[in-house]
Amino acid sequence: MVPLTFIAQKLIKTMTIMNWSHLGIDVSKHKLDVALLTPQGVHTKAFDNTPTGWRALHRWLAGFTDPIRVCLEATGIYGLGVARFLHQHQKTVSIVNPLMIHHFARTALSRNKTDQHDAELIARFSQHYQPRLWQPPGPAQEQLQALVRAREQLLDSRVLAQQHLESAAPTVAKFFRLQFRQLNRQIQKIEQEIQCVWKKQPALAQAVQWLTSIPGVGEITAVTVLAILPPLDQLESARQLAAFAGVTPSQKQSGSKTGKTRMSKLGHSRLRRALYFPALAALRCNPRAQTLAQRLKQKGKSKMVIVGAVMRLLIHLIFGVLKNRASFDPNYLNGHAAA
Repeated sequence: MVPLTFIAQKLIKTMTIMNWSHLGIDVSKHKLDVALLTPQGVHTKAFDNTPTGWRALHRWLAGFTDPIRVCLEATGIYGLGVARFLHQHQKTVSIVNPLMIHHFARTALSRNKTDQHDAELIARFSQHYQPRLWQPPGPAQEQLQALVRAREQLLDSRVLAQQHLESAAPTVAKFFRLQFRQLNRQIQKIEQEIQCVWKKQPALAQAVQWLTSIPGVGEITAVTVLAILPPLDQLESARQLAAFAGVTPSQKQSGSKTGKTRMSKLGHSRLRRALYFPALAALRCNPRAQTLAQRLKQKGKSKMVIVGAVMRLLIHLIFGVLKNRASFDPNYLNGHAAA
């Protein structure tokens, strides 16, 4: 049998994609607005964002014969339940950055803003771009994600309490001081709980060991990164991971005018946040980061551009140690990591 040519394979893939229906879900705390694009047209409906509503959605989808791709925005915890439910019922699910939908709406010259319209817009985005499929996290990673998210919320509360304490009148300062101490104790307890979780999982413990071998990356950063990262088998390169984190450079140019190169920030904001302080630490203790910073400084780059470049370097190093399943080797030069 003669093997199919590349063009024929692409044609078959395109024809297969055309047979899919696309379900866009606009998620809110209590409601799911859905729009299903089929060859017969657009079908819209609304369901409760509860297990009962998810089952009703599943029964509704059973009335359509074509295979269905599901797409929804990453909206914190509100969309995870229905995404996990549909994945368990053999639906292909994608969870995408809301900024991607926002920019897609601009390219489509969309002027409407309703829940049903947003659901249809998400479905059309899925049809046009075929976004990467989502895989639900394992039990240990899911537990880590919840703990890491809770720790981040406590850290934000502590910053706010510190700000209140600094400006509070003496009569109320004691209350903010008490709140600050309580938050410190809660953060300490949740970090202990995080440590218990990853130490009980040999695979996670090994991954933490690899990541912390990178100068500048500590245990909490390593665990936070592992809780957030998508499966590495879904990523082809460190550049893709850098794009996922939103630390790739973005340059604007029009005619003879060239704007400043900035971090794109079209990615996972919590992952960028997790890398910021490690990047500052890497500037003090990581020779690779120091060499990169010195080269950029000689080119006249600002401090924040240098920090962003070091964050990108750390992403490349993180990808490298996890992909190679080995500790960081300071003598191994990866030209792409310093690019």
